[in-house]
Amino acid sequence: MTVDVVNTTALHTAANQGHIEMVNYLLEQQSSLATIAKSNGKTSLHSSARNGHLQVLKALLTQEPGIATRMDNKGQTALHMAVKGQNLEIVEELTKADPSLVNMVDNKGNTPLHIAARKGRAEIVKLLLAQNERDAEVINKSHETALDTAEKMSQGETVAILQEYGVQSARVLKPQPTNPARELKQTVSDIKHEVHDQLKHTKQTRKRIQGITKRLHKMQREGLNNAINSSTVVAILIATIAFAGIFQVPGQYYMDKDKLPEGHVIGEANISNHPGFLVFFVFDSVALFISLSVVVVQTTVVVIQQGAKKKLMSIINKLMWIACVFVSVAYLALSFVVVGRRYRLMAYIVTALGAVIMLSTIAVMLYWVIKHRIESSNKKSMRKNSLVSKSMEFSDSALSDDNNEFKIYAL
Repeated sequence: MTVDVVNTTALHTAANQGHIEMVNYLLEQQSSLATIAKSNGKTSLHSSARNGHLQVLKALLTQEPGIATRMDNKGQTALHMAVKGQNLEIVEELTKADPSLVNMVDNKGNTPLHIAARKGRAEIVKLLLAQNERDAEVINKSHETALDTAEKMSQGETVAILQEYGVQSARVLKPQPTNPARELKQTVSDIKHEVHDQLKHTKQTRKRIQGITKRLHKMQREGLNNAINSSTVVAILIATIAFAGIFQVPGQYYMDKDKLPEGHVIGEANISNHPGFLVFFVFDSVALFISLSVVVVQTTVVVIQQGAKKKLMSIINKLMWIACVFVSVAYLALSFVVVGRRYRLMAYIVTALGAVIMLSTIAVMLYWVIKHRIESSNKKSMRKNSLVSKSMEFSDSALSDDNNEFKIYAL
């Protein structure tokens, strides 16, 4: 016999899904399978009764009649489960198998009649009230009869049927003296089940939080890797532009030895004496070497730890900012040479536009960087100063991660 972590057998599965052929086959092989309960105390009979599988229920009762009175961890029998549905034949079959089932109470003191009344199963209520053995004056732990339960749930049709059969409210009945020992046992059982449910819920919550944390870390790693790859491409691009720019200056170079002016050499730029060219040369060269240094670092250094990777990426980003600014200055300086004195106003306009765009972009990026660092610093301080329990810290951090799952930030 094979069971899973909650003690579910093949018979439980077959009975739950209503596969009568498989149920008959398993019972022929080993009839005692019908007596095996899952970790929640439910047998195959409970499952078939709840899901309305009449033929399966008959087969189980034929092989093991005694399981009709078996209770699950909530103290409920198969009849308690059956009245939650709407299959009259199931209820009738169970009451025939053991008439005493109609008066059996669960851990909350509810009879099948209480549950049927709460669910508003009018026809099932009639069937239960028609049983000779039924006791319609049973009062549960909430001090309610079946009539009180139906009234509380606003089941008008069921209330009328109960009143027709003479069922009274607990207010007009004298409650039977309770057994202190039984009350204590029931209380302990209720606490046990509540603790079990809490532990199960905590386990599920912890599993969900761990899944969210793993997904968040994966997204952060992918984001950093994408940023690193992008910075490498940008560094190569800037290096290419800066390198090519020095050999593609306007006016070209002195190439004809016969026409070479005095004081100049072959290969010298025609605009080498222009102040704009000197500015271009200096800034273009600095941008080139910054970009090349980034490429060297990116192709040499291998970083595994997440924090170190963020720090490296932050430094590389700042270097790329400087390289972009220097390339922009080099371009603007050369634009004054290209447009000439006649259209110098155009060069001033382009310089103003470029300065506004670059400065605005860098200002926004700096704002994001500073904001992210302040938030990170505040979170670290809160964690250090927190005096709550570990479970609360775990829940808070998970909630924070869940809220920030799709947040962007600048390094």
